[in-house]
Amino acid sequence: MFKKVLSIILLLLLVSVAIVQAMEKKKVEKPIESQTALAASGIKTGKAAPDFTLKTLEGKAVQLSDLKGKKVILNFWATWCPPCKKEIPEIEAYAKNAPKDEMILAVNMDPYADVKGFSKKMGITFPILLDTDNEVNTSYKIVSIPTTYFIDKKGIVRNKIMGAMTKEDLKQNMNSHP
Repeated sequence: MFKKVLSIILLLLLVSVAIVQAMEKKKVEKPIESQTALAASGIKTGKAAPDFTLKTLEGKAVQLSDLKGKKVILNFWATWCPPCKKEIPEIEAYAKNAPKDEMILAVNMDPYADVKGFSKKMGITFPILLDTDNEVNTSYKIVSIPTTYFIDKKGIVRNKIMGAMTKEDLKQNMNSHP
């Protein structure tokens, strides 16, 4: 009798260990799948950038299609995002020496935060656009921030970077397309 009980306990223990290991394996695999999905999301390179009109912090309307003939860095960010905060000084450093045929547009995803105060504190001089209705974030299929699109002079998306960038990343991407 004792051997039967011991055998049952041992069997249950082995089954429990197998279940726990199977669950742990699924937990490890899931982020890899979601990272692949993230990389595949959004507007594809070689496609026309969706047009939009948004207002700056000062209330001036900016329409993307009005910028044809200029290369555009379209950056999606939020004030609460640590990688966004990290890349802002890099974008600002790039903006100070950007050629006249380039434009940086930073689309803020939390327009009800104190974006103006944040902008002053960070010393941002490039245009910040407020996506108050979340329409542009939706049309560009933004799933993580920061996300940056590089748009050529004809309005075609040439590259997309998800994550914080450096001044060198910006320079390299802007020089890689006409």
